[in-house]
Order: sequence, then C-alpha cells, then structure tokens
Amino acid sequence: MALPQKLHDEFTELVTHYPERRAGLIPALHRCQEELGGWLSPQTIEDVAAFFGLEPVEVFGVATFYPMFRLTPRGKHLVSVCHNISCTLRGAEELLAHVCHVTGSPVGGTSPDGKFSVVRVECQGACANAPMFDLDGVYHEDLDRAKAEQILRSCK
Repeated sequence: MALPQKLHDEFTELVTHYPERRAGLIPALHRCQEELGGWLSPQTIEDVAAFFGLEPVEVFGVATFYPMFRLTPRGKHLVSVCHNISCTLRGAEELLAHVCHVTGSPVGGTSPDGKFSVVRVECQGACANAPMFDLDGVYHEDLDRAKAEQILRSCK
C-alpha cells in the first residue's frame, strides 16, 4: 500500500518548505495520524519512510520518541489525565484510577469496547484548577470523582 494521493500531494508540497526533505517528517507523521485512523500503523510507517527516502526504523524511531504519536489504535475518546506536581498534590492519581475504573481502560491502553483510551500526560498548563483531564481536546478542571464520572458517562 502507498500513501493516499491526497497525503502524497500534501507532502510533496510540504517538503519544498524545508532545506532537507527529511525535515518534513514530523508534520507528515501528524497528518498521517490525523487522516489515517488516529494512529501510525506499521504500513503507514513504511509508506512514510519510502516517501522520505528513509529506512522504516528511522521513521519508527521518530514516532516512538515523541509522545504525541500513537503506534496502536486508540479509543473513540481520548482522556489525557495530567499528573504534574500541582495535579498530583490535588488528587490526580486518585482521579486517574477512577477514570480507568469508569472507562474500563488501563493507563496507556484502550477499553475493551474501544470507546476510551486513557493516557497520563505531563503538565497541560491548568495548574490552578487541578486536578484535570483533557477529553478529546476539551479541558475539564477542578475535578473530583463524581464530576469526572458524570463527564465520562456523557460521552456517546
């Protein structure tokens, strides 16, 4: 399989903005993840490597170095629980455990029904309103167990 023509055309234009072709790798991986199911499959890694003239292991190395890239499918909803010092002091670990209990997802994994993926993340800049989580790109702050559960149960 090769990259979809839409992405191939995008990347062809993208690399014209960089002094070296390979410098467009990270934006290209972001676009693949956005367009191809929310994760980077082994085939996608190979296709991107071929486009950039790299070995698949080089692309894999970049994809595994940065935490924003996913190498396994994720759930329909992504819950990112902050665990910096402010959140931790205000109950982030308990919140994370409760999120996992409510969703059925382990930390760093996906629930058996494919509905939720839960990840522990570093500071999201909402320290004054800790503990918090980001659900599908929306911050939810000043959380307790009941409020978190209500938010998660409202997900369709």
